[in-house]
Amino acid sequence: MAAGFEISTTSLILVCFLVFLAGFVDASAGGGGIISLPAYIFTGMPAHFALGCNKFSSSCGTTLAVFKFWRNGAVNLRAAAVAAFGSFIGSTVGAKTALLLSDQMIKTMLIIILPCAAVIIFLKRDLGETDRSAGMERGRAALLAFMIGLLIGGYDGLFGPGTGTFAIMAFSVLMGFDLRTASGNAKILNLASNYASLMTFAFAGTIIYGVALPAALCGIAGNYIGAHCALTKGARFIRPMMLTVLVMLVLKLLFDIL
Repeated sequence: MAAGFEISTTSLILVCFLVFLAGFVDASAGGGGIISLPAYIFTGMPAHFALGCNKFSSSCGTTLAVFKFWRNGAVNLRAAAVAAFGSFIGSTVGAKTALLLSDQMIKTMLIIILPCAAVIIFLKRDLGETDRSAGMERGRAALLAFMIGLLIGGYDGLFGPGTGTFAIMAFSVLMGFDLRTASGNAKILNLASNYASLMTFAFAGTIIYGVALPAALCGIAGNYIGAHCALTKGARFIRPMMLTVLVMLVLKLLFDIL
């Protein structure tokens, strides 16, 4: 346990509930870290330990979500694997940077970027309704998938919240996947990114397992339910969830800055 840090039973129960909710949101539309990371920080846990615990619980939940999407055929393995490779590299670099730098500049940039993303989703009402990925040349698709993984993985390792939402948008807008498949691809990208960051935080000793383990079990349950909703309801469920996540992230960042 981090030196000088103790958590009450009430706080642990609250963290577990919020991580369950985060797992549901993350599996369906990405962005569960918007809920889970502040939950850990709310307990008074040092920031780097909160990041480590958050990566542990989210990695466990995302592993379950990946299996569920893959089993239901909602993954393009070629694009997802290339993106996952790029994501692993980007996230490793991002996590190492997170241990050294302040995230204030990133938050300020996101305040500008996120409303633009929300506007795109709101105006493009047919986003992810149909799959348009088949016409893309294989080499171009591989390069694009790698760059998506590298950039989003780097963001995930450095900061985190909203990663899955950005990945779903990138796979749908840039590569033409329907939202169901884009969400499945994003889970594999996010899993690689989570594992890379998790190893960095684990080696740094910034995971409090007495908190992270019970929270992870709740996150797994939330991911299972969220993935089921996304798979059965498709774009009509995922799209409004993505808009909600982006609005939540903007509000959180404004609160942090102001």
